[in-house]
Amino acid sequence: MFYEQGYHATGVATILREAGVNSGTMYHFFPSKEALLVGVLAWYRDNLWPEVLTPAEQQAADPIGRVFALMALYRLGMEMSGCTMGCPIGNLALELSDNHPAVRELIDLNFRNWIAGVRGWLESAGDRLPPGTDLDALAGFVLTVMEGGVMRTRAAGGLAPYDESVAQLRAYFDLLEQAAWAAKGSPR
Repeated sequence: MFYEQGYHATGVATILREAGVNSGTMYHFFPSKEALLVGVLAWYRDNLWPEVLTPAEQQAADPIGRVFALMALYRLGMEMSGCTMGCPIGNLALELSDNHPAVRELIDLNFRNWIAGVRGWLESAGDRLPPGTDLDALAGFVLTVMEGGVMRTRAAGGLAPYDESVAQLRAYFDLLEQAAWAAKGSPR
């Protein structure tokens, strides 16, 4: 519900109705709507690998290919939603992180975990990237390209901005691989 409607637009009565529970049950587990949101963000944190990163790994054995398999999965999500839904964590970051410190911390942790997963793939690429490449910064850049592409796609109502962003990311990775080859002294 928070993903589809946003946190502020989702009322507790709607949550109760959609979950098929009464208020006593919800408030037994979550003393407030914000506590429920914290629970949702904890679920995202705990399910990043099985729900997001593992499917990309299953689609590509190549570590750099996994980055683009992940981008393709986000693209598929945008396509399936008619370019209206975006990234659940990104949406919440834009809506809530300024006024909810506990939520901000979990949103940031979700992003940092995503970056760490992509960083692991980049580390597995070994000498395909130039010596001294800041893998943390590169993984963060991948996240920024994905989130920015998703946001622009939602604004445009079509996939072209996302595709353009991913194409530029692909071109950047191609340049990095060329630089790695040049550093080894062999043409690609």
